[in-house]
Amino acid sequence: MNPRIETLQEKKLVGKRMQMSFTNNHTKALWQGFMPMKGEIMNSRGHELYSLEVYPPLYFNKFNPDTPFGKWAAIEVTGPGIIPEGMEALLLPAGLYAVFLYKGRASEAFRTYRYIFETWMPGSIYETDDRPHFAVMGEKYRHDEPDSEEEIWIPIRPK
Repeated sequence: MNPRIETLQEKKLVGKRMQMSFTNNHTKALWQGFMPMKGEIMNSRGHELYSLEVYPPLYFNKFNPDTPFGKWAAIEVTGPGIIPEGMEALLLPAGLYAVFLYKGRASEAFRTYRYIFETWMPGSIYETDDRPHFAVMGEKYRHDEPDSEEEIWIPIRPK
């Protein structure tokens, strides 16, 4: 599984954010709170959903599943607009990303992440950069169906 390397241009997102950890995961509640309200977001751009994590600096250098991070359920917007109550804006900075196409059930994606961080990253000329990680769920995303597809975007920089 080889990624494409892509330079992402800055993106503006609007969505809901929650603090969580891998051992205290509230992803389902986050999305259940976001989806009924996403239609209230003005100036939406496209139909893709963004599942985004903002990890503390050096999070992966000393991984601890109890360490909290910010997780977002969001969509891209074209510019400023009225942000619905309970939501926030996030500026996704430009930068270099390794983009992996994941096909399969959402509940089994951990295997791909394990491959990325335990096999691909150590063997590559890159290291993880301190910017948000995210997945883009487009038309072919089917949550926990075996034919579901999404893109996993990992921020990178040369070693």
